[in-house]
Amino acid sequence: MGRPRTPLLDRERITTTALELIDEKGEFSVPQMARRLGVQTGSVYHHVDGRGGVVELVRERVCAAIDSAAFDVEPWDAAMTAWARSYRAAFAAHPRAIPLLMTSPVRAPKVLEHYERAVRLLLGVGFAMAEVMTVITALENLVLGSALDLAAPETMWELPDDTTTPRLAEALAAVGTGRADAAFELALGAFIGHARALLDAKEA
Repeated sequence: MGRPRTPLLDRERITTTALELIDEKGEFSVPQMARRLGVQTGSVYHHVDGRGGVVELVRERVCAAIDSAAFDVEPWDAAMTAWARSYRAAFAAHPRAIPLLMTSPVRAPKVLEHYERAVRLLLGVGFAMAEVMTVITALENLVLGSALDLAAPETMWELPDDTTTPRLAEALAAVGTGRADAAFELALGAFIGHARALLDAKEA
């Protein structure tokens, strides 16, 4: 028999299968992946550095949707705003991956490059070295929390009737659709405004 035109197993197929399992179940295991791929578990390990290696492949795949050109936007606060919106959209597409990716160290070189650019941007406009990772981490917390919120039902409050919590009922009726987007833009604007004020205080 001739060799198959498409390799039975490669890193792309491994990544796709792992992300499919995560999107479905919120988790994955190498044996689960192997079964879905129709190969032996040991065959997967020929292509990746254990389960952690698969996690990093998934991280690279999800983060590939983040627009790195956002860092070329001027001024710096517009760049960070654009990055945050793109970051949120990338992770909102795979919300079940968030707990997995955010509780394991970042090792993927392409993802680390995003952080390097963010650090250089903030240092370049005057943030102190000791402040930079605090700013980036705070922004990530906002983005990832909002990505999870975006994946949640539009209405997260189910009232038995309008009489026991009438003002809440009115507020829910008034917010309309797009609550998650509006909340994200409010929080992002407040965050960028505070970061801008910190920088302005240094220059005063």
